[in-house]
Amino acid sequence: MRYYDRLIFEMSNPGRIGYHFKKKDMPDVTLPKQLLRAKKAELPEVSEFGVVRHYTNVSQKNFGVETGFYPLGSCTMKYNPKINDELATLPGFANIHPLQPQHTVQGLLKIYHETARMLSELSGLAAYSLNPFAGAHGELAGLMIIKAYHEKNKDTKRTKIIVPDSAHGTNPASATVCGFETVEIKSNLDGTINMDALREVLGDDIAGLMLTNPNTAGVFEKDILEISRLVHEAGGLLYYDGANLNALLGEAKPGDMGFNITHINLHKTFSTPHGGGGPGSGPVGVCERLVEFLPDPVVKKEGDVYVLDNASDSIGSLGTFFGNASVVIRAYVYLMTFGKEHIGKIGPYAVLNANYIQESLKDLYELPIDGHCMHEFVFDGLKDKSTGVKTLDIAKRLLDYGFHAPTVYFPLIFSQSMMIEPTEVESKETLNDFIDIMRKVAKEAIDDPETLKTAPHHTIVRRLDEAKAARQPILKFKDLQNE
Repeated sequence: MRYYDRLIFEMSNPGRIGYHFKKKDMPDVTLPKQLLRAKKAELPEVSEFGVVRHYTNVSQKNFGVETGFYPLGSCTMKYNPKINDELATLPGFANIHPLQPQHTVQGLLKIYHETARMLSELSGLAAYSLNPFAGAHGELAGLMIIKAYHEKNKDTKRTKIIVPDSAHGTNPASATVCGFETVEIKSNLDGTINMDALREVLGDDIAGLMLTNPNTAGVFEKDILEISRLVHEAGGLLYYDGANLNALLGEAKPGDMGFNITHINLHKTFSTPHGGGGPGSGPVGVCERLVEFLPDPVVKKEGDVYVLDNASDSIGSLGTFFGNASVVIRAYVYLMTFGKEHIGKIGPYAVLNANYIQESLKDLYELPIDGHCMHEFVFDGLKDKSTGVKTLDIAKRLLDYGFHAPTVYFPLIFSQSMMIEPTEVESKETLNDFIDIMRKVAKEAIDDPETLKTAPHHTIVRRLDEAKAARQPILKFKDLQNE
């Protein structure tokens, strides 16, 4: 292993200094005794050149949307224009303190207010709160609103949430955290709601239905208006998981489909990069009769002044202060850049790119759902099953060719699921490169299957024990030394 490829602590040498502060330049400060360390901090001692080379090498080992194609289904990993970052980090935004008086942050409050209005226009819902910090956080807010609505109506027997088996995993998790019982219903082979299964479970104990449209398999719910009618007639509310809103932008609105509540992933649909737990923002929007339950605070305009307001029957605040401001600013810039005139191009191009890849590869990869897809689609492994090559092997082999792997083994309705979402930002040249490599990998599976089964071969690390890495992660340098 090269010296600069080691962990920063492994590079440490006693007495090696990156930068020396002259004592005369440092003010004398006496810290309270309770703030002092019992012993010196265990920091690595590395030269400036060593630090620069180390972290430059580390950055080159990362894979991100700016280094290569990221066809991760249901995660909408699109490019984040640099103007978004530049404007979000302006001193007037970056240096704001959340305890400042409201009259000193009118610019930011205006952005919050206008972003919420644009989200309402795009989704067909009455109002939004930008308080939730992530998609799942927005789901939780939506479910808390459902609970608060039924409790205010003294309809406390409604304790169940319907979730299709093709749903994102956060749906049943959020419902459980909120205290609901999850009722799972089987989907049709294309991932759409099975209407007979839905009718069977609807009753006066149902609080609502959680649904993604298009669904996880990239298929539009053609029966959505009938689904909406049935749920509402049973006294329930319809919740829209906004993870796949990218396909509908400018073309269709969840509110027009009958959804009462939605969350929107600003960090997916409106460009902010995400991964590793953040950054994120999951605004929650509601129809007119649920506005009073929105999480605090909501920005309102009174004359020429923007103020923070609390809803009358609010479920309360889900996080400190006002949500993730930097993500909201990036989303605002993204929306304003496209404008009303061009926002409608996003959905059609996302759908076009997905169909282009699907049609170019379906002769080699099993396509379980025949017909056109929306913004993403699912292959069920290779068509030729005799090779013994699995979806995981294909995903690992793609890493050798410089592509991030698509989502694998999800949705669970197919045994070898490989979900691909190119998004609207990728060029035809990039898609052609991906198609060529996917075809090459399919040929390798026949000619040399062992190469796929032992992939990756050219990455920093080889195939890992992913179960052990998830359940017994090594998070400390000392623990690594003891391995």
